Amino acid sequence: MEPVEVLAVDDQSIFLGVARDVVGATPGFHWVGEAGSGEEAIVAVAELHPDLVLLDVRMPGIGGIEAARRIAAAYPDVVVVLISVDDQADVQVAAEESGAAALVGKQTFGPATLRALWARHGAVA
Repeated sequence: MEPVEVLAVDDQSIFLGVARDVVGATPGFHWVGEAGSGEEAIVAVAELHPDLVLLDVRMPGIGGIEAARRIAAAYPDVVVVLISVDDQADVQVAAEESGAAALVGKQTFGPATLRALWARHGAVA
């Protein structure tokens, strides 16, 4: 079985480090790269062809919601998961309308969450 290739996008290097560690510690997942903005995310998806994109909601530029919308439209086989430290209720509707598969809190993100997300949404891709 091929590993799930993961791209993480966040304007904060601390969370990118956490995401890299989580992916590295989770069997069956492989880190393919990172980006620091929504604009960079769109380019990175085109270049790296990840299976799963972990995308921060709030970033400078187009932000995660709009980047999710563009990635989901252009690459329907890519599973996009929005990640936020904000109250999820505040962005839930926008996240659902963006085409993202899920919205999760940064504070709950770990190997179990990563596996559960892929088990629930990866079969769709």
